[in-house]
Amino acid sequence: MPSISKKGNQMPESPIRKLVPFAEDAKKRGTKVYHLNIGQPDIKTPQIALDAVKNNDIQTLAYARSEGSEEYRIKLANYYKNHNINVSANNIVITTGGSEALLFTIGSITDPGDEIIIPEPFYANYNGFSTASGVTVVPVISKLEDNFSLPKIEDFEKLITKNTKAILICNPGNPTGYLYSEEEMKKLKQIVLKHDLFLIADEVYREFAYDGLKHTSVMALDGLEENSIIIDSVSKRYSMCGARIGCIVSKNKQFMNTAIKFAQARLSPPTYALIASEAALDTPQSYFDDVKTEYVERRNTLITELKKIEDVKVANPKGAFYCVAELPVEDSDHFAQWLLEKFNLNNETIMVAPASGFYSTPGEGKNQVRIAYVLNKKDLIKSVEILGEALKQYNS
Repeated sequence: MPSISKKGNQMPESPIRKLVPFAEDAKKRGTKVYHLNIGQPDIKTPQIALDAVKNNDIQTLAYARSEGSEEYRIKLANYYKNHNINVSANNIVITTGGSEALLFTIGSITDPGDEIIIPEPFYANYNGFSTASGVTVVPVISKLEDNFSLPKIEDFEKLITKNTKAILICNPGNPTGYLYSEEEMKKLKQIVLKHDLFLIADEVYREFAYDGLKHTSVMALDGLEENSIIIDSVSKRYSMCGARIGCIVSKNKQFMNTAIKFAQARLSPPTYALIASEAALDTPQSYFDDVKTEYVERRNTLITELKKIEDVKVANPKGAFYCVAELPVEDSDHFAQWLLEKFNLNNETIMVAPASGFYSTPGEGKNQVRIAYVLNKKDLIKSVEILGEALKQYNS
């Protein structure tokens, strides 16, 4: 029998999606499932983006340019300038979602055996993308008791080797919701310049910064022109997860020329999604103001309710729409599956993402879950009520 590659066998399962079959079975049994496991907002997509696709007069659905249309990249550059990121269309390559942007970036700057340092817990697919490229993730652990703030610079430095090519952060963070301060970003700038590394910043949640805090982009820091790379996407910003449009942004010409070769190899991003994404750039600021207000209220509701459950610890997110909660269980993977297979409260249950999949350090996050507060406040309250009753029964 033909064999599967070592790389294929090493590819991790998604902690977000691996429990889907159990959720589907629960629904077939007539159980309502509240989805707290995935960052799929219930916020409406801007109508202007939907209308751009609906009302277009395309006769032939042709390839787009490999790097994305110039019109879209020019408008996108103007969007970035409004966020203190001074770039031109030539500093942008459009990708099929932020996922492809990460794959192109890792493929452009690393060879098999190279290393990328990532504060953990981190977006689970960073493990998958690195495995696909033969790259080793070197984790530096951030702690719930510190609200998942940036680890000490000394913790980074002791991990740097001749194989280290980059530090990768998500800001604001998935799964933690942590927002790196300007001071923390400057510390990262210092270390990547000292060791001549890339600093990759996944900034797809840029708009979602709360409590009067401001997002500091990696490309708003002077002196990092050759070292900084932004990963971005329309998925969360405009509630357009299905569009699958992202981008790479960098002023490093050699890197960008390399990334374009990867873009050419996959031909082009999807044309209709480009049309929708270009139109979405005309979304008024009031849309984001309303969305941010809604997420702050949801966050406050979720954190308040979680703190009512005995022995549950939770970090306080300052951005994005996730939080990590520590539960009084030994194995959150088992608990999350049990919730779908064995438990219901008045024929309702919840689906959460076990947090161990957001770590690469063995044994870390085993009693934690990621919760996405993408449901309305009423459903969040109901979901936490279900969680509380489930923990009582699970631990009895």
